[in-house]
Amino acid sequence: MKKEHFSGMLFALLFAVPAYFLGNQFPIIGGPVFGILLGIIFARFKRPETFDAGIKFTGKKILQYSIILLGFEMNLFNVLSVGGQSLAVMIFTMLTAFATAYFIGKLLKLEENTTSLIGAGTAICGGSAIAAVAPVIGAKDKDIAFSISTIFLFNVLAVFIFPALGHLMNMSDFGFGMWAGTAINDTSSVVAAGYSYSEEAGSYATIVKLTRALMIVPVCLIFAMITARKKCSEGQSFSLKKVFPMFILWFVVASIVNTTGVLPTELSQGLGSFGKFCIIWAMSAIGLNTDLVSLVKNGVRPIFLGLCCWFSVAVVSLIVQYFEGII
Repeated sequence: MKKEHFSGMLFALLFAVPAYFLGNQFPIIGGPVFGILLGIIFARFKRPETFDAGIKFTGKKILQYSIILLGFEMNLFNVLSVGGQSLAVMIFTMLTAFATAYFIGKLLKLEENTTSLIGAGTAICGGSAIAAVAPVIGAKDKDIAFSISTIFLFNVLAVFIFPALGHLMNMSDFGFGMWAGTAINDTSSVVAAGYSYSEEAGSYATIVKLTRALMIVPVCLIFAMITARKKCSEGQSFSLKKVFPMFILWFVVASIVNTTGVLPTELSQGLGSFGKFCIIWAMSAIGLNTDLVSLVKNGVRPIFLGLCCWFSVAVVSLIVQYFEGII
């Protein structure tokens, strides 16, 4: 962090703070969405050029730091206990999300980075996954804006549609919790949908969702290797250290530290909460670097891709649960 970054960071913070409070008031929408919306709106107004370096720093580095801080909310014992029950469903839904994103993205002629981010957001955990994968693949701010907006739309729809469908199919609390935890993207939407079904479904859906979030680690490592190989095939020089997502390793370290219990619970929760605020901060900065006209012109295709991914994952989750004897 350099001295010239401070003004731009503070400028982005001006939008992150109200976005944070709005996110608390309307958790189904979430702070990151409010952050990126406020940023996009005020990006239309002229600002001092001295802010630009800090805004870019916030959208890139603060985004990475936020993922590390989220690790302090992870308990690996919970992951191990739930992982055995939900592993098959998670693997198949993840593969479905990325395969659908790849093939439908090709048909729609979307940029590869946008396709990858929507696939990651659908496969793992919405905005957090997009935040983790974006710096690994070198995604542009507009790619992140497209992806966050798309994921947000289907998060909201899921809160209303999933419980109704669950009751229609007469799903058990366990089965619905597994379905919501593996097929809905954002944690807040998983919690809202799960608890609107039942207390038991909500509790289990939340644990499954947090377990699913750890898939950020292998997915980011795979994207790092793909990026390195792609640059190599194009004859470009690359640094493995530059491409390798070191912040993901620190995320794992933070998860291990939290699991050991050496930190007070209040401190771990505080660090995790600050990490969530940093995502809002970074998204505000990304919004400030996003061209609204370009976003509107290209907005339909990413939304259609998100719909295809969302539908495919929801269906595959049910199919795998059926063959596993869960529902």
